[in-house]
Amino acid sequence: MIKSDSIQDLRKKMITALDQRVRAITAGLGLNELRAVLRGDPPTERPNPRYKVHTTSFLFHIRPRYYEKGSTIFTHTFRLGFFTSFFFFLELFTGLILMIYYTPSPSEAYTSILNLQSNVPFGKLLRDMHRLGAEGMVIFTALHMLRTFLTGSYKGTRSFTWLTGVVLLGITLFLSFSGYLLPWDQLAYWAVTIGTSMAEAAPLFGNEANLLLRGAPDISANGLLRFYLLHVVLLPLAAILVISIHYYKVSREHGISLPASIEEGDDVPADVKREAKQRIDYLPDLFTHEMFLTSLGLFILVIILTVFNYSAPLENIANPQVTPLDTKAPWYFWWLQGMLKLGDKTLMGIILPTVIVGLLFAVPYIDRNPHRRLYKRPVAVGIGLLSVLVLVVLSYMGTPEYAIQTPAATRIIQDLAPEEGLGPLRAIPFDQLQAGVYEVNVTEPKNLCPNLDFGCPELEEVFREYTRRVNEAIEAGALPNAQAVLVIEDWQHNLKKVTPRILWTDAESGQQQVYERHIYLHENRERD
Repeated sequence: MIKSDSIQDLRKKMITALDQRVRAITAGLGLNELRAVLRGDPPTERPNPRYKVHTTSFLFHIRPRYYEKGSTIFTHTFRLGFFTSFFFFLELFTGLILMIYYTPSPSEAYTSILNLQSNVPFGKLLRDMHRLGAEGMVIFTALHMLRTFLTGSYKGTRSFTWLTGVVLLGITLFLSFSGYLLPWDQLAYWAVTIGTSMAEAAPLFGNEANLLLRGAPDISANGLLRFYLLHVVLLPLAAILVISIHYYKVSREHGISLPASIEEGDDVPADVKREAKQRIDYLPDLFTHEMFLTSLGLFILVIILTVFNYSAPLENIANPQVTPLDTKAPWYFWWLQGMLKLGDKTLMGIILPTVIVGLLFAVPYIDRNPHRRLYKRPVAVGIGLLSVLVLVVLSYMGTPEYAIQTPAATRIIQDLAPEEGLGPLRAIPFDQLQAGVYEVNVTEPKNLCPNLDFGCPELEEVFREYTRRVNEAIEAGALPNAQAVLVIEDWQHNLKKVTPRILWTDAESGQQQVYERHIYLHENRERD
């Protein structure tokens, strides 16, 4: 009996010691409470120990103890703010790892990217995820602001939060833009050259701003180092500061807005409003929901990278002496490039964008309508949707294909085999590149490889498209008397030389013109 009591006492002491250790680790949750949290049961103690976690734990201290139930409706926020933060921290963690293998020097930057993708375990996956995350952060930041605008969640006490959101949008854009240069390839070099050249058009201090960004009249070692420091030091610190302010305002002062239909709906029953204002504790319901969203976000990213073969672009090493065709800014600045095609560089590239940014800041003070529901704000909603439409149209205008006249022969060959990027011709499998001369309107685009068991469908498709484009140009009068061939040669061991060549008669001079491009394709080249 004495022995049994001793075992019971020892067992109690062990459970008590374990409970204390668990409370220390979980910032106040004992064994029974931790089990209740994991099972979704109500609190087992009074006062609620789950609230104590928010007081004693650093990680949970910055999170509110509860949210109003109506603010957690998925179709109200679509979790856009959460995913914006998700992408920021994804960029932070992947970026810290990528920094280890990167050298911010024109002589080493490109090589370090190649080394990262080829020799570092999971290096390519990390780089692809970092690039995809950067674009995801831009998209979700913009969508989050659009959602905030359409739901009128910038009014009243939330006006300053809107201002911090506009600042965060700007920081996000420049974070992505500053990282654009770091691979030091042709795509990055000339895109950033275009972007920084706009600073030169600024009145009064244009030259100084251009020199400050580039570190020299042209982008070189100083410019790369400045963009690197902006990308890994200044802009992330600024983002952390503004995100902290933005998050504090949301979580500590005014919370996430309730749906306008509930907040302003006179026809909404009282019990529905009461239910919408019920408190939902962060632990465990919202915490587990955020863990699910994080897992879902990572899963979707991995699916995009693996199943859909997303790959961060890496073109030829930067060459300041050669400007590639179809040079363009990053897609999220196409709207600005489109504006530049409309008129003066200073007006369209500096003054008007500055006015647009100023209007974004002033939205809460311009819109004096106290209502938030869509049908009570027809002017504001109409202007917002019209702005989105204009942005899309300007972005289309910013693409190289719009309002830029390229000679027909150059355009045809560029589309088949772009100077930078993959293109249909380079995507042809090596074994289908059968040596020969394939002449447009003479060689039939079928059965081009009778010696192959499965034929060469990719080569035939490219030659068929080549034939179609040349014939369209002939009919349009852009290539009078044109003759076009696709020449494939066995150049060296495991190396093919492919030459698309177009000859035509110039309409003005009557002289014969020729345009061709030599493309060397190795058996072990990357095609994805």
